[in-house]
Amino acid sequence: MSRKPARSGRAHLLAQARANAIPARRVDEVLEVVGLAKAARRPAGTYSLGMSGRLGVAGALLGDPPVLILDEPVNGLDPDGVRWIRRLVRDRAAEGRTVFLSSHLMSEMQVTADHLVVIGRGRLLSDSSLAEFLAAASPASARASVPDPEGRSTLVGCLTAADGVSVGTSASGELAVHGMSAAEVGDLSHHCGVRLHALSDVRVSLEQAYMDLTARSVEYASDATEERGRQ
Repeated sequence: MSRKPARSGRAHLLAQARANAIPARRVDEVLEVVGLAKAARRPAGTYSLGMSGRLGVAGALLGDPPVLILDEPVNGLDPDGVRWIRRLVRDRAAEGRTVFLSSHLMSEMQVTADHLVVIGRGRLLSDSSLAEFLAAASPASARASVPDPEGRSTLVGCLTAADGVSVGTSASGELAVHGMSAAEVGDLSHHCGVRLHALSDVRVSLEQAYMDLTARSVEYASDATEERGRQ
């Protein structure tokens, strides 16, 4: 039967600091940064999953590194902790440092990362900005809400006259435009004299774009993933 570590969070960091010739005062500084100052003298073995994650981040910050590498940093964190991690990595990046995040939470990476590196089975699949990655994953498309049927019909005619554009209409009358961005649809609507109530770009999520890109690189794939990889 294994025992939980009895050493306190502060003692754990202090051992790391001494092993790397880092002043002891830095331990208290990083404990404040990660929000563990009040729990510093508690046994680390009693920490929750989120607190253990914060302690790991504290260890990574000890040497005040120019390059910070964090693996699944939001694992176990509550919503406030997730927002804290976002601020932390963005503040470090704003200081001119490089921050590498590894995560399986695509929705979190979509609101945190500004550049993506995707590797599948040892091969580099993508190295681009988040905006470029999402743009490459889905062609330009938009949704438009036209309040009156006559204007809707007019706009559909204007849109379908353009090369490479197709239009679908939902039960509510909203137009799904494929082949044009929202800005292009807005310009054309203005040119055709059609009033809009809503207009927005349609993009796939980072999760969907990632799954599509890596469908052929998944080692343990479900039937649905294998089918997507064959398409």
